[in-house]
Amino acid sequence: MAMKGMSVNRNGKTLIAGLVVAFCATACASDPEPQSPYVNAAEVCEGVFASDLEETVEAVTGATSFKRRSGGGMERLIETIEKEYASGRDWSPGGELCEMSAKGSSSTDGTALRFHIYAPHDVNYPGNPEGARRFLLGKEAIANTRSASIYFECVSPQLDGSKNRPARIYGGLSNARDRGDALGNLMENLAVLHSAVLAVAENLECEKGAGLPERLDQGLQELPPLGRRAESDSR
Repeated sequence: MAMKGMSVNRNGKTLIAGLVVAFCATACASDPEPQSPYVNAAEVCEGVFASDLEETVEAVTGATSFKRRSGGGMERLIETIEKEYASGRDWSPGGELCEMSAKGSSSTDGTALRFHIYAPHDVNYPGNPEGARRFLLGKEAIANTRSASIYFECVSPQLDGSKNRPARIYGGLSNARDRGDALGNLMENLAVLHSAVLAVAENLECEKGAGLPERLDQGLQELPPLGRRAESDSR
């Protein structure tokens, strides 16, 4: 009888061990792989860039690997624009869509994308930095060696009253890598910003894509430079 009892006990232990192995095989296999602290150009900024812009993003930022940021930047930005438009102010500070910080860089070195409500006189303002070039895109677009700006208007069901008073929205790219002032380099800065602007316009449900083209034509019409406003004219 004692030997029979030992056999039952041994079988019970074998059964329990088998259940533990089976459970671990299921549970352990379902454990997610830890996320890398870095992302590539296709994933940076919540993946707002068109798939064919990866090399352009790398050129503009000077990086191929970027610090992973927490998500929700687009959602927060849209909420900010909606609230600031509803306030009726001519201008608002807006918010950042994302900062693209290269692996190994400081937190203040990243190429950034910001959006805000702009004042009517900001378009065609005769005070752009030297070397900046203007283009016919939206209401106006400006590109420089380390920056780009796009001014556009948005009529949206999310912006009550915009049928009669379109929201004036500015999108800006800053702190791009200085690659010189050749037109191709300025257009790359503008192309990265344009892709982000399209994503914001889509999330805002702007009618007709806010009047912006789906693709940025390299033959984009350039506008003549504006002379700086004379001191007597500004009084």
